[in-house]
Amino acid sequence: MAKYINPYTDFGFKKLFGEEANKDLLIDFLNQLLPPHHQIADLTFRNPESLADLSIERRAILDIHCRATSGERFIVEMQKAKVKYFKDRSLFYVTFPIRDQAQQGDWNFRLDAIYFVAILDFEYDEAEERRKFRRDVALKDQDGDLFFDKLHFRFLQMPLFNKTENELETQFDKWCYFLKHLETFDHIPNIFDESIFRKAFDIASLANLTPEQREQYEESLIQYRDLKSALETAVEEKAIEIAKNLFQTTLTDAEIAQYTSLPLEEITKLRKETQTKRN
Repeated sequence: MAKYINPYTDFGFKKLFGEEANKDLLIDFLNQLLPPHHQIADLTFRNPESLADLSIERRAILDIHCRATSGERFIVEMQKAKVKYFKDRSLFYVTFPIRDQAQQGDWNFRLDAIYFVAILDFEYDEAEERRKFRRDVALKDQDGDLFFDKLHFRFLQMPLFNKTENELETQFDKWCYFLKHLETFDHIPNIFDESIFRKAFDIASLANLTPEQREQYEESLIQYRDLKSALETAVEEKAIEIAKNLFQTTLTDAEIAQYTSLPLEEITKLRKETQTKRN
């Protein structure tokens, strides 16, 4: 039996990072991702229910309005969902905080900076990106120079975070290790012996949930597992189809396994089955 919530569920994600009483956790986490001039002094949550055209899917996103230590204001959109056309949706999602800054009357179109932060429990399909745990994306020109400093994306592919407890060096490392392994912990590791993480573990403890909250969490966990299973099945089916097409090339089974991320023994079995059907 798990002792702590799964932070990738809607309930777990919002319990840790989406409640007013816990915003110190969110501030500490986000400050590890943001540049020095946008370190958060305080933040407020915008109520997504106030937007009439929001889909149920988008309500899982945290819309966070921040005030930097410098006094400058900016916006963070934060989500953790695994969805089809993820990059397309990420771009679409940031149009909401852009549009919402529009002012009636004589407006000079000056915008607050926007950061889109995604905590992903999956890897992108593109092979070249599987080697990048963290991707910081901004608008740049053909020479790689920053073109616009008010739109940034932070993508964390959590399966690619492979540091062990002894290798954790920064606060950012600790947060990533915490999120990736939270559901599997049976005790609080010594590396987390500081107030911010003691509070995080306390909030994440299943024993501290009310019966109503426990019921909400169990429902959220079922939905998460069903979606994850469905998506993993779809990804595997796509990989199998790619492998079958590659059997017509000169690639070896080992090379196809590396390309598709399927186990070598599965590729070998699949090749034999394919040859048998052709014969």
